[in-house]
Amino acid sequence: MKQSLQIRLGQQITMTPQLQQAIRLLQLSTHELQMEVQQILESNIMLEVAEDDDYETDREENQDLDFAQNLELQAEEELSNSNSDASSGLDNEGNDEIAVANITDIPDELAVDSDWEDIYDSSIEASPYDASNNNKGKDFLTHQEINIETLQDILRWQLGLDHFTDREHLYAIALIDAIDSDGYLRASIEEIAQSLANEIPVNNKEIEAVLHRIQKFDPIGVGARNLKECLLLQLAEYKSNTPYLKEATTLVKKHLSLLGAHDYPQLSKRMRLSPEKLREVVNFIQSLNPHPGALLESSQTTYIIPDAYVKKVKGLWKVELNSDISPKLRINAHYASLIPKIENREDHTSLKTHLQEARWFIKSLKSRHETLLKVAKCIVKRQSGFLDYGEEAMKPLVLHDIAQELEMHESTISRVTTQKYLHTPRGIFELKYFFSSHVGTTAGGECSSTAIRAMIKKMIATENTTKPLSDSKIATILSERGIKVARRTVAKYREAMVIPSSNERKRLFV
Repeated sequence: MKQSLQIRLGQQITMTPQLQQAIRLLQLSTHELQMEVQQILESNIMLEVAEDDDYETDREENQDLDFAQNLELQAEEELSNSNSDASSGLDNEGNDEIAVANITDIPDELAVDSDWEDIYDSSIEASPYDASNNNKGKDFLTHQEINIETLQDILRWQLGLDHFTDREHLYAIALIDAIDSDGYLRASIEEIAQSLANEIPVNNKEIEAVLHRIQKFDPIGVGARNLKECLLLQLAEYKSNTPYLKEATTLVKKHLSLLGAHDYPQLSKRMRLSPEKLREVVNFIQSLNPHPGALLESSQTTYIIPDAYVKKVKGLWKVELNSDISPKLRINAHYASLIPKIENREDHTSLKTHLQEARWFIKSLKSRHETLLKVAKCIVKRQSGFLDYGEEAMKPLVLHDIAQELEMHESTISRVTTQKYLHTPRGIFELKYFFSSHVGTTAGGECSSTAIRAMIKKMIATENTTKPLSDSKIATILSERGIKVARRTVAKYREAMVIPSSNERKRLFV
C-alpha cells in the first residue's frame, strides 16, 4: 500500500485542565467536597481558610493578587536588567540558567487535552481515606472506625457463657456463621455436616441438638429455618395460660398460608372461631417478630447536609446556598509576596505553581457554587407548586428543560443535581427528586408521575381496609380525574413505593 499525506477536517471535544477540575468539583457531593478542600489545604501552602471575622471580599483578594503579581513582575524585570548588564561576563552555564528562569512563567491557560501532571509536578497527595487500599495511611484521629456489633458476635458471646464440648462448639460456630442478619438459618443440617466432614466426625442428630440449644439464645426465634418455626419458637416462650396462645399456635402450625393470603373467611371456618376471636388471635400473632435478628443489628447512621436552603420571603420562594458546606478560601498574601524575593529557581517555580493551582481551585470552587445556585433557583421556580401544596402539585420536569433555560448541557445539570440536597419546609430532598416524567391528561395537558404516585398513596391510605382498592379501580379513579394511566402503570408506581397488592392489604376489621 502506497504511503501518502492527507488533510482531513474534523471536530473534537477538548478540555483544558481548568475545565476538567471544574467538572470534577461540580459532581462531588458535600462530603466529598469537604474532603477535597481539606486535602488541597494540606498540600498547597498558598491556600488558607479565611475566618468570618477577617474574611476579605473578592475585590480585596483580587487587589492583593494584583499587588503580588506586580511585585513579581518588577522583580523579574530587575532580574532581567541585571542579567543584561552583566551578560558579557557570563559563561554558557549562566546563559542556560537565565533561559531556565525565563521559561518558568506560568501561562494563564494550560494547553487543552492536558493534565496537571503534564505541566507541573503535582504535590497533592492521595486522600487520607482510600477504600481501595483498605484505609492504609489514614489519619486515625480524623477517620476513627466504628466497631458495629453484629448478630453473630452476640450469639458467639452467648455461646461462651454456655457449656459445650469441643465437638459441639465447632457445630455451634458453623451454625452461627450460617445465620443471616434476620436471624434465620440459611443452611440445612446436611450442608453444615458436609462442611465439617473434613475436620471432625459429624453426626446430624448432634448438630440438630446443638441447633435447638442455639434457638434458646436471645433474641428468641433466632436460628429458625423458616417463618413457621420462628413464630413457634416465640410462642413457646409464653406461659400456658396466656389468652389465645393455643389458638395462635394451631393457626401458625396448620393455617399460616391462609393468614399470609388474608383469607379470613376461610380461616374463621377452619379454626371454628368467630370473627371477633379470630381478630384477637391474628393480633396476637402479629405482635411477634418475624425478623428477630433485626433487633440486634446495628447500622451506622448517615446524615445529610443540605447544599442549599429554600424559604419563603414576602410571598416568594428564595434560595440560598449553605455557607457551611465548605470553608472560605483565599490566597495567603504572605507566601504570595515571597515569590519575587526568592532567588532559588526551584523554590521560585514551586511557589508559582502552588499560586496558580490555588487560583484555579478558588475559581473552580466559585464556579461550582454559582452553577449549583442557578440550577436550584430554576428548579424552585418551576416546582413552587410542590413547595406550596405538596407532591400532588408537582409538575413534569426533565433535565432538558433546565438545561435549555440556563443554556447549559444536560450532562452539567445531571452532575449538579446528583447527590446535592435542598432543604425545604417539607423536608430535605435530592435535587433529582424534582425531576419526573409526565403522563397525558384528557384535557391535553401533562401530569407529573410524582404527582400520580402521591395520589395513589393518598387513595390507598384512606381506603377501606376490608375492601382495598385494586390497581384497576385506582386507574379508573384517576381516569375520572382526567389522568390517562393504565392499570400496569398503577402497579408499577405502587411497587416502586413498596406498597403491597390489594390482597395483601386486606384486613379482617377496619
